[in-house]
Amino acid sequence: MTGMNMSVLEARKGQVYEKGDGPFKLKCNLDSVPGAVSQRACVFCGSRVVLYPITDALHLVHGPIGCAIYTWDIRGALSSDRELHRLSFSTDLQERDVIFGGEKKLEAALLELIERYEPEAAFVYSTCIVGIIGDDIEAVCRQVSEKTGIQCIPVQSEGFKGSKRAGYQAACNALFRLVGQGDTSGISPHSINILGDFNLAGEIWIIQDYYRRMGIEVVATITGDGRVADIQRAHGARLNVVQCSGATLDLAKMMKERYGIPYIRVSYFGVDDMAEALYKVADHFQDESIKKRTNALVREELDAIYPEIVRFRQALKGKRAAIYVGGAFKAFSLIKAFRLLGMKVVLVGSQTGTKEDYEELEAITDPGTIIVDDSNPLELSEFLKEKRVDIFVGGVKERPIAYKLGIGFCDHNHERKEALEGFIGMYNFAKEVYSTVMSPVWHFVPRKAV
Repeated sequence: MTGMNMSVLEARKGQVYEKGDGPFKLKCNLDSVPGAVSQRACVFCGSRVVLYPITDALHLVHGPIGCAIYTWDIRGALSSDRELHRLSFSTDLQERDVIFGGEKKLEAALLELIERYEPEAAFVYSTCIVGIIGDDIEAVCRQVSEKTGIQCIPVQSEGFKGSKRAGYQAACNALFRLVGQGDTSGISPHSINILGDFNLAGEIWIIQDYYRRMGIEVVATITGDGRVADIQRAHGARLNVVQCSGATLDLAKMMKERYGIPYIRVSYFGVDDMAEALYKVADHFQDESIKKRTNALVREELDAIYPEIVRFRQALKGKRAAIYVGGAFKAFSLIKAFRLLGMKVVLVGSQTGTKEDYEELEAITDPGTIIVDDSNPLELSEFLKEKRVDIFVGGVKERPIAYKLGIGFCDHNHERKEALEGFIGMYNFAKEVYSTVMSPVWHFVPRKAV
């Protein structure tokens, strides 16, 4: 990494690459490193963020109270009906439970919560301590299901088993237990499931409306604004449309293997990828009326936002952006979005990217761009200063880094309150980037070139 001025910890060198500095080779998908060296979350957290937006299910964390607090209300996932998902329940295992086991405590908690809240199903999350002491949550869930008639699903998400990505697999395994239980009669031959969108700031409603205007029925949204009954009949859809490949791609693969449902990967971020997602779905069904409606929809949406995009571009041209997100798949769309605004991406990284993700990032980025896997605050701070970044796109953990350095910040993660998906989402994103980068406040915190 001769092009970078800063030194990188020896243990981290394999996960940092500057494009143009020799052959591309990047280590990724490693287990989390404890402490400040890793931004990557644990297996339990990965499963929790995927299943959390199922709004009419009970979510019970079997473990210490800290695990439940860490993931309480972790996504800004909105609901059009029940909001049971926003409550955080825990068995709060104590020293006595660790010594004698926590199965009786888990059973009592499930019975009480099911009686009080009448959920459509219950997810029980296993944490590190449960894996150590050996509580059989599978058996407890089976017993409670027999007593109550409510399906209780164990989520094998012991945090020490790997990284956040392993938690996605645990969540998909749990979801797959629901699929196939519902009645599929009456489902349109032009029907889809939306996978991997979590309805942050109501985004899934925007996407659902696009499909409605195209003439496509959405059977289940997995998991944003999700309903247990919809997931149970999701096997009746004719196509799975996967938005976040890291979170739910495994579920799509399992449904293809068992039910023969094909899947496509899409992104709803940015003008190009949003249009391509709709065209891909229309092309799959080979229906001329759907194709015509799709073309009309895209033209109408672009006519509404493009003049404003051009105005923002005039001011932002040449500015520098950095991207650090959870899943690498969304980084592709963000790079395209910044290019549409005339900006240059000088740093891009993710927490859970795969070898294939990073190879694609290396292919579409400019020479000199730093590509990083599972970075930490010290690294990110140095990279941002070295590359003289004007705006940093990340999540809640990255926000303080940007503001301490006097750099604009855009929240593109779980906690955001502004819809960034869809055509209107591209306008919202461009407006936020413009307002942030061009704010006069940065005149009072001048950044020094490194």
